[in-house]
Amino acid sequence: MSTFLAWLTGLVGLVIPGFGGTAVPSWNGYVEASYTYVAAASPGTIASLKVTEGDEVAAGTVLFTLSDGQYRAAAAAAEARVSAAEAALDNLRTGGREDEIDVIRATLSKAQADLSLARETSARTGKLFAEGLAAQSKYDQDRATLASAEANVRQLQAQLRVAELPARDAQVLQAEANLTAAKADADRARADLDDRTVTAPVAGRVERLFFAAGEMAGAGTPVVSLLPADALKVRFYVPEAERPSLALGDTVAVSCDGCPEGLTARLSYFASDPQFTPPVIYSREERQRLTFVVEGVLDKGSELLPGQPVSIERRQ
Repeated sequence: MSTFLAWLTGLVGLVIPGFGGTAVPSWNGYVEASYTYVAAASPGTIASLKVTEGDEVAAGTVLFTLSDGQYRAAAAAAEARVSAAEAALDNLRTGGREDEIDVIRATLSKAQADLSLARETSARTGKLFAEGLAAQSKYDQDRATLASAEANVRQLQAQLRVAELPARDAQVLQAEANLTAAKADADRARADLDDRTVTAPVAGRVERLFFAAGEMAGAGTPVVSLLPADALKVRFYVPEAERPSLALGDTVAVSCDGCPEGLTARLSYFASDPQFTPPVIYSREERQRLTFVVEGVLDKGSELLPGQPVSIERRQ
């Protein structure tokens, strides 16, 4: 009897609006997921896939790797250029090497001995020439030998001073700039090499694998899609007349076939443009045809599936 009365009340409510109380507004929608698509920063052949569809992964878990032979070689070359730039700068700051300085000192010592001998010979020839016992040519030759020995000593002394001094400031600055550039190139090469190993940016479930090992993936092309634990939301459509009754942050009740009771979602988005717009200027009658998209974030642990139809009601 009670069933019959309820049916009769509903029937009369269809004929006489407002009879039997006001029904709670309800809207139809579906579950939607905000996937995280993971791609490589640079193109390459997929060397290995470390996960399978359905795996639960933590943030930082390796998802896949790309071939990296070329990038390893580039990183090694960049490291070698850093070492060479460091050596060049160190050499400029400290002056010549000790072995080079020792050679110059030894050569200078020999030149000084030659100079001493040239002085004695020139002095002796000068006395003999004054006494008329030496020829003019011999006297001139010994004097020339003395002058050459003196010049050689002065040259070697100058070389020794230069070898013992550090480089000029401008040369040091240039070497420092070269070292800075080499280190920057090495950092970039290491970063490019690190990018060949791609990790999960967030925790979640591996939803899809779009490539297999051995296939070529382009830069920015998704290889793996992840479904984070808090990425499920409901998407439903609200008529224009009922839209003002909802606000961002409101909690709505969510129900579906076979779902547990008590599911809720928090409204997070209202579309500013209607989904169904009449081709004429809005009038009071035409506004009834407008429908607006509304989205709400589902509570964690709802265990609903993307694409699942749901019903949404405003909580009382």
